[in-house]
Amino acid sequence: MTESVRSLVRDARRALRQGPAAIARRRRARLAEIVAHARARSPYFRELYRELPEDVDDPALLPVTDKTTLMAHFDDWVTDREVTLDKARTFVADPALVGERFQGRYLVATTSGTSGLRGIFLQDERTVAVGTAVGQRIRAGLGLGDVMRLLRGAGRTAIVSAPGGHFSTVAGAARFRRDHPRLSWMLREFSIHQPLPDLAGELNRYNPSSLTGFSSMLGLLAGEQESGRLRIHPGLIIAGGEALTAENHARIASAFRAQVRSAYAATECGFLAYGCAHNWLHVNSDWAVLEPVDAAHRPVSPGQPSHTVLLSNLANRVQPILRYDLGDNVLLRPDACPCGSPLPAVQVRGRAAEMLAFPGGRSERVGISPMAFGTLLDRVPGIEQFQLVQTTPTTLRVRLKPATGADPDQVWRRVHDEITHLLTEHRAGHVTVERAQEPPERSAGGKFRRIIPLAT
Repeated sequence: MTESVRSLVRDARRALRQGPAAIARRRRARLAEIVAHARARSPYFRELYRELPEDVDDPALLPVTDKTTLMAHFDDWVTDREVTLDKARTFVADPALVGERFQGRYLVATTSGTSGLRGIFLQDERTVAVGTAVGQRIRAGLGLGDVMRLLRGAGRTAIVSAPGGHFSTVAGAARFRRDHPRLSWMLREFSIHQPLPDLAGELNRYNPSSLTGFSSMLGLLAGEQESGRLRIHPGLIIAGGEALTAENHARIASAFRAQVRSAYAATECGFLAYGCAHNWLHVNSDWAVLEPVDAAHRPVSPGQPSHTVLLSNLANRVQPILRYDLGDNVLLRPDACPCGSPLPAVQVRGRAAEMLAFPGGRSERVGISPMAFGTLLDRVPGIEQFQLVQTTPTTLRVRLKPATGADPDQVWRRVHDEITHLLTEHRAGHVTVERAQEPPERSAGGKFRRIIPLAT
């Protein structure tokens, strides 16, 4: 660890010991600092904050931002004048550069979320260091047996994710391997696109001490563990990307006899919150502000579900994320969490996994993570927006909005081939993939869902 990371780790531990008041003091000071920095270095924020008081330590005073607006003002949004959207797009177009430092300074990650608009986000060294420091909080409450299993596995971490592309998890892992080539064996990625039996076999050979992946995929792996095809004994399992339901949490914990922790992260803030043993997500509020709000961006009372949530990342200085509409529906716990953490606790209601399930042979069901489809089609050129709708148990309807200048028929053929191949690999090759005439649609509430399972 560098000295800066060591000091951040010590401060993160000290903040928890000192309690809510000390955490709030750090949050106010860091918010004031990042707002002042954004006004001084970002032309976009200088204009947006022109009428604000000189010192701002209350997020409610800030106007709301969102991905669409910020991406449209990318060159004026960033605080480094050498960074431009054209340069960033050229960088992320090259898969060989995943994990490399953009312009020698920044980790770059692209979004593959449900908004339909790809974002390009930069992380400076400070952001990465803060993520490392507060990331250690996810291990809080582990028992002696769990720690022993972590040690027996020699620290090997398996990340079950989507390979390729500049996605945050993939880029972060690639950066670790580039920076620490002699420790590259400690961190290995496994593709969610391969059939479950093959994935289980690879995990058996690697024998990880900790396992990280999408919540829905971990549920499928729990089934493999129960059947005996998967035989690993991790001391810690971290579920992210999708909401971890109580049922899935219990199944994963039982199958692996391991501590299960959830992680709430976004490309815009990779260290947002970590789960406790009671399956509540504790926001790292000394470095991030999370505001549950209604549709008019007014505060929502604890215990009431929000329409969306506003995020302020207090670490990222190159690309300030301030009062940013994240689009998630959350519920803030109104009382103290039984785990004893002084950090605010939330549950995410708007990221529940939308698993696509198809009938298989011998009365079996084939489940495929929505992330598998999303990350697959994100790499197909010529798509501006897509939506997959399961209309019958064995029919998948594809709504496409081709990018300007793209040949719709050529895009469709590529999409059809990619989806058919994915289904075949998961023993669901009998599923019909049909082309929709209608474009992707939004719900009545304005939300856009890329994956819509069969209504039950």
